[in-house]
Amino acid sequence: MSVDPEACLGERSCQPAALAPPAGADAMARPDRADFDDNARILVVDDDPGVRALVRDFLVQHGFTVDGAADARAMEAAMVDSRYDLVILDVMLPGENGLSICRRLIAENGPRVVMLSAMGETTDRVVGLELGADDYLAKPCEPRELLARVRAVLRRRTRELEETGEPREATMLVFAGWTLDLIRRELLSPAGVTVYLSGGEFGLLRVLLERAQRVLTRDQLLEYARGSESDAFDRAVDVQISRLRRKLGDKGDMIRTVRSEGYMLDAKVTPKAAR
Repeated sequence: MSVDPEACLGERSCQPAALAPPAGADAMARPDRADFDDNARILVVDDDPGVRALVRDFLVQHGFTVDGAADARAMEAAMVDSRYDLVILDVMLPGENGLSICRRLIAENGPRVVMLSAMGETTDRVVGLELGADDYLAKPCEPRELLARVRAVLRRRTRELEETGEPREATMLVFAGWTLDLIRRELLSPAGVTVYLSGGEFGLLRVLLERAQRVLTRDQLLEYARGSESDAFDRAVDVQISRLRRKLGDKGDMIRTVRSEGYMLDAKVTPKAAR
């Protein structure tokens, strides 16, 4: 669908009438052409399916890969499967609101955040920016303005990466003195001792670390695991988690069981690049 750049995002009069709300995260939309060098991946989090569709389709026309999510739970599910460079985030969401999500993403060193909300008073903008959002736009807004803001945020991100000399992808995850080497697929203890991990254990530990301090269901863990080289993914997740806890020794309790929901790794994780 071609999106009129003169349309205003957030106005119901310009939303496609035929769109129906999808369940959970929207299917990924891929660009027909790319006119932005980064070819960044963006997640649009908005409970209005019309706004999600308009934002997604317009950004796809300009070379981005874009997914959609209706709320925090759908956002978490999408982030288990994909890495995002930027999140376009509504404030007034069902369940966890956008300000809370923004605060959490910043604390977890997550993707860049552009707030897009009907709450456009100066106070609202200031709160969003002080929480750490990279930009804040009030609805309704022109798609071209949103595109310009998104590109500006991504350009700043690229410059910061170049200035620090860090590559785009981390090769190690450091947590509580331990290091998971993503290239060698090795776990190093605080004393520098290599701890053997099966393919299944490596896959589960990696997804827990990459989504630290977020609750992941068993289904989410299994879905991630099936995409990895593993030797024991037909076994229960609980067994794999138990083995990881034993291998982490006195730090094993950082993998917490969240009753009736799943598991969460409760530790600060620092991505690092090999020098």
